[in-house]
Amino acid sequence: QVQLVESGGGLVQAGGSLRLFCAASASTFSINRRGWYRQAPGMQRELVARITSGGITTYADSVKGRFTISRDNAKNTVYLQMNSLKPEDTAVYYCHALSTTYEDYWGQGTQVTVSS
Repeated sequence: QVQLVESGGGLVQAGGSLRLFCAASASTFSINRRGWYRQAPGMQRELVARITSGGITTYADSVKGRFTISRDNAKNTVYLQMNSLKPEDTAVYYCHALSTTYEDYWGQGTQVTVSS
């Protein structure tokens, strides 16, 4: 069982930055891939970025060049650095983990609001 706890969301003006944190309760040896998803009101949840245990990253086209995902295995933590934020980045951001046995785990979500 993996528990994920997010933090770092908040309100920021357009062009500003935020850093999201996601701490996992389980050792990274039991987690294959980690990522961030987001869901805006009335929209489906979408992938923002993900990173494999080997450090390979994938980004949504809408955030490429602005967001950076990284992980600290010693701290069982994954980060999402968000720069040049836009109002359309406003959403609830969810941390995700895929275990080595292919089970999905989700955090409770953290609100990110970007004002214009």
